[in-house]
Amino acid sequence: MIEKKDADKFKRLGVQSFTALACIAPSGYEDRRLHSAIKIDAEQVLDATVESVSRTPRTLQITFYAHNLEQNIEGVLFHPKPYMLRQFNIGERSFFYGRISFGAGRPQMIHPVKITAVGEVVPKYKSVLRSDVAARLMQRYVTAENLTAEGLPQRIAEKLAQIHRSATLKNGGFDTETLYALKFAELYDYMKALQKKRRYFQARYSTYGQWRQWAQNLPFKLTDEQFGVMEAIEKDLKKNIAAKRMVVGDVGSGKTMVILAAVLMARPHRSVLMAPTTILANQLFEEAQKFLPDLKITLVNNKTKKVPLDDYDFIIGTHALLYRELPDAALIMVDEQHRFGTAQRNLLEKLISDKQDISTDNSKFKIQNSKLTSRPHFLQFSATPIPRTQAMIDSAHIDVSLITKTPFKKDIKTQVIHKKDFAALMEHIKKEISQNHQVLLVYPLVEQSEALEYQSIEEARSFWEERFDSVFVTHGKDREKEEILIRFRDEGNILIATTVVEVGISLPRLSTVVIVGAERLGLSTLHQLRGRVSRTGLKGYCYLFTHQNRSDRLDAFVKTDSGFDIAALDLKFRQSGDLLTGTMQSGKKFQWVDMGEDEDIVRDVVGLLRNRE
Repeated sequence: MIEKKDADKFKRLGVQSFTALACIAPSGYEDRRLHSAIKIDAEQVLDATVESVSRTPRTLQITFYAHNLEQNIEGVLFHPKPYMLRQFNIGERSFFYGRISFGAGRPQMIHPVKITAVGEVVPKYKSVLRSDVAARLMQRYVTAENLTAEGLPQRIAEKLAQIHRSATLKNGGFDTETLYALKFAELYDYMKALQKKRRYFQARYSTYGQWRQWAQNLPFKLTDEQFGVMEAIEKDLKKNIAAKRMVVGDVGSGKTMVILAAVLMARPHRSVLMAPTTILANQLFEEAQKFLPDLKITLVNNKTKKVPLDDYDFIIGTHALLYRELPDAALIMVDEQHRFGTAQRNLLEKLISDKQDISTDNSKFKIQNSKLTSRPHFLQFSATPIPRTQAMIDSAHIDVSLITKTPFKKDIKTQVIHKKDFAALMEHIKKEISQNHQVLLVYPLVEQSEALEYQSIEEARSFWEERFDSVFVTHGKDREKEEILIRFRDEGNILIATTVVEVGISLPRLSTVVIVGAERLGLSTLHQLRGRVSRTGLKGYCYLFTHQNRSDRLDAFVKTDSGFDIAALDLKFRQSGDLLTGTMQSGKKFQWVDMGEDEDIVRDVVGLLRNRE
């Protein structure tokens, strides 16, 4: 237990556990052992008698006889404070600590400090607390016994305790074993806190709908990963604890089929799906009608009539769903979940959870929140790949499934281009349009900016409109962007846009994307834009236009087509440590863990926590 007198110190340090406290490692150590030889330009302890004290306007000069060194040492304090004068009394023998150097040919100790404890190595700390206060806190609480009581393995606990008691920091760094202990402890403490935040609710329905025959009769073959995710969801929906799962799939990985399979699993009960745009909701509606012909399916957006929804098996809609009277449902799903705020996702869940509760046996589970004793199963889908390390960490708070492979291999050529390549680019664009293919040009800004050396949409559009027919223009603030994207899909040759097209409409004739000022965008955003082309097996082209002579980031991107590998690269080039996008948007930074490099340690911590569940 934390003593009452120390509670405020824990709060000021921003830690709530002994494990988190142990991760505040010493920034260095003071060797307060007595030595018989002088260590030049290093801190040292003197067992000394004060022989003389003299003052000048700016200094206090002391002569020590150091018994452990058997010689005189001069002491100098610059601009001494009054309390310092009381530390040096002629004839008194005591211990003094400071750095020894040679001045005017003889040894000097600059700013000697009188100390009481000698014979040990004292850790120093850089924190909001004074170093000696922090040190006493560590000695009191960072013990192997306290750390193992919080669940850390014995060897990790012992190594952490050792850091705060002996000089483990050498040559400015820790050895491999010590670093492992610090990283393990930091991850363990964070993921354990995530586990505590995970809330369990009774499911409104446990469902056993059949889907396997449907999946086997599809006109295409599902991947092993798609089947694996479907089976995980099937297990979720059979439980009487409300599922909470995130399905993360790369662009074109087949998440739609997973959504439709989940709808069948929820039968005979209803499913509700919310999508971020009208275009995406329409596409999902069309796919559902095509592959689930026996179900009654409806589409809800801000233009559809407000008719009762009770007769439908599957309700697909935009955020307009949040303003409708929703019927009871066993399953709710959110597509492109990161484009909705937490409040919107929670509201959709609450609109259905507030229906009259279904009574089921909950004796096996710890059900939280008495106001809502049952909830629908909840699945979230995202097309923005995340590093595997993050997926493993997030799994402490929410179940996570990854779909890392696409049903078919995309044939996309990715190339970094410069001004000198523009003539060849123009010829390529003309050739693609002549074959009834489409081209997307992504510009960094809508309007001109003196701070940016690239053209904006408004500056560039006339160039393209004068040379090509059927040029369409849109951007994020364009209220008609969805209508323009649909018109471009059906009629257009060239679309000039910002990253508004990063996710959304399917453009089956799109073969080429040119990204202007590519070095300004994160690699994951570049991957999303590249994923717009070659959706139907066309030969695809992604051109990264830059004024930079060389970019390691872009060169790495060119060689990689896996969204999950790119997410890890993005993390690496951002210098890692940024925690956590996706389900945990806290902006917290790990002090020791490198999210791009420490996958093995994350796996070790996950394994420990799962073995204890």
